[in-house]
Amino acid sequence: MDMHHTPKPLATRLCIIRHGETDWNAVGRIQGHTDVPLNATGRAQALAMAFNAAHHRFNAIYSSDLLRASETAQMLAQREDHTVKLLPQLRERHFGIFQGLTAAQGAERHPEAYTHYVARDPDYDFENGESLHAFAERVTAGITWLARHHGGQTLAVVSHSGVLDVVYRRATGRSLSAPRDFKIPNCGLNWFHIDGQGWHLESWADRHHLNEVLTEPPE
Repeated sequence: MDMHHTPKPLATRLCIIRHGETDWNAVGRIQGHTDVPLNATGRAQALAMAFNAAHHRFNAIYSSDLLRASETAQMLAQREDHTVKLLPQLRERHFGIFQGLTAAQGAERHPEAYTHYVARDPDYDFENGESLHAFAERVTAGITWLARHHGGQTLAVVSHSGVLDVVYRRATGRSLSAPRDFKIPNCGLNWFHIDGQGWHLESWADRHHLNEVLTEPPE
């Protein structure tokens, strides 16, 4: 027997959930770090998600520290008799000069920035925001921390569409700059596991608990 054999790290399962709808989502306004609360639809979505997720057992519930995520997480925490642990690394990307604008307004007011936005330029930071590269590094650090501190456990993680975009791409080998060709619905359940071999996607966008299908709002 090899006494120097290093045991394989235990896999961590993550159920990553996008927050419920906000009024800004409903009109296509880019939120980023702007702290917008859930609207009535978003609260209903979060409650439906919490009932759907209740047959899973979570060792802990984490959330972005932005209100729309923490409110969503609180719905689940009440069902699970957990407290929500806030992790700032799970915040949405900071969209700088685009925060508070719709995509159409961004195109009109900042045409050069809009060109970078549509192209998913990984180095562009919206003048005073985050580049895709910087954002992805932040998200990766946060998810890696969760996996390292919760080996062998199952976690619920409530976050944002941009964060889910980064994790999906990491788990499926897609580049940050490739066009987004997948939906990220509010309050869908997205399952991943992280082990010694990397990040893996198990299932995506389980939303059978939602009665209405919403068109995908921007970040």
